[in-house]
Amino acid sequence: MTPEGKARITIDGMLLAAGWVIQDRDELNLGAGAGVAVREYPLTEGYADYLLFVDRKAVGVIEAKKEGTTLSGVCEQSDGYLTGKLTNIPNELGYLPFGYESTGKETYFRDLRDPEPRSRRVFSFLRPETFSERMKQEKTLRARMQEYPPLVTTGLRECQIEAVTNLEHSFAEDHPRSLIQMATGSGKTFTAVSFIYRLIKHCNAKRVLFLVDRTSLGVQTYKEFQMYVTPDDGRKFTELYNVQHLSGQKIDPVGKVCISTIQRLYSILKGDEDYDPESDEFSSFEDGVPNAKPKDVVYNPDIPIETFDFIVTDECHRSIYNLWSQVLEYFDAHLIGLTATPSKQTLGFFNKNLVMEYGSDRAVADGVNVGFDVFRIVTEITKGGSTVDADFWVEKREKLSRDRRWELLDEEFTYTQRQLDRNVVSYDQIRTVIRTFKEHLFTSLFPGRSEVPKTLIFAKSDSHAEDIVEIIREEFGRGNDFCKKITYRTGRKPEDMIREFRSSYNPRIAVTVDMVSTGVDIKPLECLIFMRDVKSQVYFEQMLGRGTRTVDITDLHQVTTDAPAKDRFIVVDAVGVCESSKNPQVVIDKKPSVSFKKLLESVAVGNHDNATITTLATRLARLDRRIGDREREEISDTAGTPFVEIIKTLYTSVDPDEAREHATELFATETPDASQIKEAKESLVSTACEPFDSPKFRTLLLDLKTQSEQVLDKVSEDRVIEAGFSTDAKERAVLTVANFRQFIEENKDSITALQIIYSRPKRERHLTYEQIRELSDILAKPPYGFTPDKVWQAYEQVERNHVRGASPHRMLTDIISLVRFSLGCDDYLEPYRETVDHRFERWIAEREEDGITFSREQMEWLTIMKDHIGASVSIGPDDFEYNQRLMQKGGLFSAHRAFGDGLNGIMAELNEVLGV
Repeated sequence: MTPEGKARITIDGMLLAAGWVIQDRDELNLGAGAGVAVREYPLTEGYADYLLFVDRKAVGVIEAKKEGTTLSGVCEQSDGYLTGKLTNIPNELGYLPFGYESTGKETYFRDLRDPEPRSRRVFSFLRPETFSERMKQEKTLRARMQEYPPLVTTGLRECQIEAVTNLEHSFAEDHPRSLIQMATGSGKTFTAVSFIYRLIKHCNAKRVLFLVDRTSLGVQTYKEFQMYVTPDDGRKFTELYNVQHLSGQKIDPVGKVCISTIQRLYSILKGDEDYDPESDEFSSFEDGVPNAKPKDVVYNPDIPIETFDFIVTDECHRSIYNLWSQVLEYFDAHLIGLTATPSKQTLGFFNKNLVMEYGSDRAVADGVNVGFDVFRIVTEITKGGSTVDADFWVEKREKLSRDRRWELLDEEFTYTQRQLDRNVVSYDQIRTVIRTFKEHLFTSLFPGRSEVPKTLIFAKSDSHAEDIVEIIREEFGRGNDFCKKITYRTGRKPEDMIREFRSSYNPRIAVTVDMVSTGVDIKPLECLIFMRDVKSQVYFEQMLGRGTRTVDITDLHQVTTDAPAKDRFIVVDAVGVCESSKNPQVVIDKKPSVSFKKLLESVAVGNHDNATITTLATRLARLDRRIGDREREEISDTAGTPFVEIIKTLYTSVDPDEAREHATELFATETPDASQIKEAKESLVSTACEPFDSPKFRTLLLDLKTQSEQVLDKVSEDRVIEAGFSTDAKERAVLTVANFRQFIEENKDSITALQIIYSRPKRERHLTYEQIRELSDILAKPPYGFTPDKVWQAYEQVERNHVRGASPHRMLTDIISLVRFSLGCDDYLEPYRETVDHRFERWIAEREEDGITFSREQMEWLTIMKDHIGASVSIGPDDFEYNQRLMQKGGLFSAHRAFGDGLNGIMAELNEVLGV
């Protein structure tokens, strides 16, 4: 059989699977089915390999070529069939709109009705019903995407307007893949719902797939669709269109949006009826395998390639790499990626078509997100480990069952910081970090407050999280509701626990491993504590993103009653995570499903391919981080080589540059050929794998890998080395103060409030609340983004000895104190209300020295008027009409009765003495 004949057999199978009836020309029967593919049909330009009929009318051709043929040049041949004269062939348009070129392994498709017909690679053929449906449409999808009506911008932020506009421009240019980068908390999902609504309503998109990382994020996304009020119709999205959060194995045939994890979608494509729902709970990000072999996908007639017109991948860097690429590319759909932290792989997958770039700095400057300060805690054990002396009884705990036993140490036991909470648990190290956090909580971190802010702690493992929870409850003297663990092993539904943490007063502190590390919105969160290091820069930024969300003051007070407006969050770094080096993409196993034992055996019998060697090196590097010096010494003694050298040699043995260099030395030539480089590489790999020939060495590695006990160190005492804001936080505070002072200097002659404070004599400083409000509004707008809280906190870090007043609630009038302190008018920065209180006390004392005293009733009036000035700058007759306390006291009439004709004079004097 010829190569082209073999290709046709494959193509026949693809057509049959897609619902086509295949016939030879002399067996023509157009009534045999909705779609008939006729082989070797004669046209004026020659014989079409397949002429496609739908509903008895010709609609397209397939040009078949042998495997390996590059198809771009074949398009010219197909075009002759599509646009040539059609004699005695029933058709609707006078030409054939649909053209395919296929080798059976690779298939190209185009629609000549598109504004700019362009061939695109497709997984298989469209079903006849799809062609029939598309022939009835006046314009193609790509044509409709060039005719969007103007965007209704009501309810959209500027960054969201920009994202939707740029995406639709990308659609108009027929880019198959588009990437939107928007900072965490800037409203990516709302943006997505906005453009999905327009795709469905204005472009008549058949169905949109919305891929999420895990079920809890799917629930969150579904709620976004439920809450979305369409800007032109006024009804909710879900009142107009069916939205399915996929929890079974069937896609809703009338649904317009389908929300799913990629794991579940893959199981549906495979026809897996026994899919485990718990698989939807595990994030594919931190434990993902971007270099793993892609999942194999075969055509599923129940889920044809035209099932979705668009696929949105939320936080797409977790799912688009090699592992799931075939799942995404199975569908003939436009791909839209949403991410806050694009990696090189993400940009590459989306053809570097970054239609929106909105980073965290810009989001903070626009007031969309809040920034953060880093508070560093360094302890002796965290930094350098510890030693338990010999002859001590130590407790050991089995990691999984947590069963305990006692063992007498016959020699001293030393462990490093890298073994903490993996091989060794130092209770005092955990306790010291938590106690230090507690001691600084209401002084340095959140001064003047009494409620523990909503706090999220990142732990190394479920067992580590368990230990942290126990110690937090003890240190804070609180019950189970105060601090809870949110991990995959908690027992309750994760989304229920996350919702409780977000919306209820308790828990105040949640401890997680990675359940809440990405994608989950917890807007009232004000503090992140890192008790684990993170090596992936992308993942670290995602974890930081949990704290960046802004929150309405009313919603914040529902869970934290004494919190001021959230204008920053605190990162408590207990492990140096903000200082450690990070990789754009962590190297991960290429064979994640292969057990360590089989991997060692595979190398021992001579399987030395790149994937195997790289995976072994990665597993050993991971093991090296978990063991101590004693175990490393045992490995080195057994192998005759330091453990770190064994790992390094494995990595370098598969490095192409190393192979070329070794070939240069081995064959004494500057230009080794391919065979010499191959032989050199085999030599390097063989040398690197020599230690694994030893059964004793392999057994030792297996024993160390399967060690399941942790030493519970209850003996070592930890001590704080450092506890304070990081250099970066201080530098940001210095910059904030400098920018604030520069703002005042530049605007002292143009903003009324600054003019009054800066240049007018005290008797002429008649400042109003409205003028202070105007100043506040200008300060809050980009590029400044100043709030009283933000500037106050900056001064607390820069000039702590000159800042007084611990109240967490900054009033609008505190701007006066900030301006006066910045101008050097006051030696100390204190809340404006406290300044007014001091002035009032002096004024009363001076009046008494002059022989003027006030009655009890008059003092009550004066105190209320003083408090009003502290909150509103001044007092006048109109204030008695809306100030609740003044009204409760009897209003202006009662005040006149108390002071007689002297009331107006008293108010004027108070404004002059107590005011600016």
